Amino acid sequence: MQKPSLSRTDAFLASLFLALALQSQQPPVAETPQALLGKAIGQLTSLFEPPAGAPVRSVSGTLRVLEAEGLGKGLAGRTASFALQAPEHFRLGAEIEGRALEIGRDGQQLWVLAPRKQFGVIGSADVPRYVTRPNEPDGTRLPPIKLPVSREQVLALPFLLQAEFLAPEAVEGVACKVVRAKPQPQAMELLKLPKVELTAWIRENDALPARLKVDDGGGKRLTVELTGLNLAGPLPAETWKLSAPAEAKIETVALSQISRLLPAAWSLVNQQTPTLGPATGARKVLAREGAGWLEDQDGTRVLYLKGTPTEMGRQHGVLLRRQVRDLVDKIVYGVGVGSSFEKGRWFFGEIQEAQRRLMPFMDPRYLEEMDAIADAAGLEREEVRLANFFPELFHCSGFAVAGPATVDGRLYHGRILDYLKGVGLEPNAVVIVHQPSYGHAWVNVSYAGFVGSVTAMNEKRISIGEMGGRGEGNWDGKPMAQLVREVMEKADSLEEAVEIMRRGPRTCEYYYVIADGNSRQAVGIAATPTRFEVVKPGETHPQLPHAIPGAVLMSAGNRYEKLAERVKTQHGKLNAESARGLMELPVAMNSNIHSVLFAPETLDLWVANADSQNVASHTRYTHYNLGDLLKRQPEPAVSAVIPAALPQR
Repeated sequence: MQKPSLSRTDAFLASLFLALALQSQQPPVAETPQALLGKAIGQLTSLFEPPAGAPVRSVSGTLRVLEAEGLGKGLAGRTASFALQAPEHFRLGAEIEGRALEIGRDGQQLWVLAPRKQFGVIGSADVPRYVTRPNEPDGTRLPPIKLPVSREQVLALPFLLQAEFLAPEAVEGVACKVVRAKPQPQAMELLKLPKVELTAWIRENDALPARLKVDDGGGKRLTVELTGLNLAGPLPAETWKLSAPAEAKIETVALSQISRLLPAAWSLVNQQTPTLGPATGARKVLAREGAGWLEDQDGTRVLYLKGTPTEMGRQHGVLLRRQVRDLVDKIVYGVGVGSSFEKGRWFFGEIQEAQRRLMPFMDPRYLEEMDAIADAAGLEREEVRLANFFPELFHCSGFAVAGPATVDGRLYHGRILDYLKGVGLEPNAVVIVHQPSYGHAWVNVSYAGFVGSVTAMNEKRISIGEMGGRGEGNWDGKPMAQLVREVMEKADSLEEAVEIMRRGPRTCEYYYVIADGNSRQAVGIAATPTRFEVVKPGETHPQLPHAIPGAVLMSAGNRYEKLAERVKTQHGKLNAESARGLMELPVAMNSNIHSVLFAPETLDLWVANADSQNVASHTRYTHYNLGDLLKRQPEPAVSAVIPAALPQR
């Protein structure tokens, strides 16, 4: 019989724990850097897993971010007060973009308070999650606050490190020993530890950390300072409860709606969207589902959907499962829930009221498609439906130039989407080719999980872009994004597109540019539920004072003035390249997340999406042609299995 043998990793860990056990039995010697780190780690570890018979302990203090290189804008300089008492209590107070916010846990309750808005919410498992299911309590159970690995593994950490003492320093007047450490090469190889360098300033009087610095050697560096750090016994019960003045508005809401806020918000802080390299024309089919498939074109996602609403929804949810789930988390639970504390109104209450009023006007086919996406992506149907109402808030600019304004009279339609850059849309950008069984085929410049549209062109050479205005709350009509999709699937001409928009019924206040490549004509539309105005090329409007032959310009303020100036300067000389230049800053806002130029006459479009460093109009444009996209077929050999890593753009 063959004797069992230890792997290299098992042998390494066994020797490590043996050394740890023997070290605890050795007579005291001069303190080593590893021993000092172990002492500090042991202090903090005991908060989560106290030794048998030891009383519950708490920790409180203030954390200040001194440096956050490569980790998201706006982190450096932020401070937060905190208190923790595992396994069921914590409290955190911070200012986020000038707004004070307090978050706490008291047993199985989570709460959030915006003191300046005098608004707060308490999460309860007994409250229904959705108004559409009033008899179903939320039922969420919060897990205990604990270490992600065992106490023994944490205590062994210093012995996996190469460490050295640096010159002692004082932090906030307290004498500290300074230790610099990095993983041993063998530990990095066997345990797959990251190659990072840790510097710790450890207080001499109680072995608690006063400052920590982590450097990955690749441009990411975080330094935090801990002031007023205090280990103590249990804190009074009142410490963990929401405390607000009597006049504050406090609502009890579903616990899961709050519990998902923190991880969603943290994912936004760490969000990175890489800059695209030069276009090469490369195309690769990544995966198939039914008659649909997902393709990588020059580092961008192109999703092909074909069939009935249910079939297209399933294709969408299967092929973009990870992206749909990520977008719902960030948009609904990160941005949506987070916006409650700026407005002083609970997001889920508002969005579900909007849904209630919009539902009578919704096309059942679009709801069917949303539900199929949710089922395939493993999400609640209500979550995907609520996420689809977000485009109702978009604000942007647009233009169309043709005839005397362009070279050879060609029609170009530019669309600038300015909306909440950095909230989770850019990493989930996708160009969707819709081939429904019931209407025109069309291309949608969109984001994972959305079935409506704000930027699109159909096979009949009709293109459209939307710009949001005011009137939030006027929800009794068809959702704007559904109305845009209706134009794409039904309109054969500019006149038909305008009539669909005129009939509505419409919501809120929106502006549109619609272009027709067949007639080389375009119009601007200003619409509310009760008002509908059409602006033709060369015409003025009280809000659009510049009459430029062959041009329709829709924007506002200084952006409109700059756009008009650029068109006048290049009048008669505009082509596809210079028309894209019209969309650069400051016509685009700093929130510009995508910019698109349509040439409806030839079904060409150029699409740019924002990345972590640049607004969309200053990134690479990728060229597509709707005619070519509709002719594409996936290779028969491509598997229906989705690759683990899909492109980020």
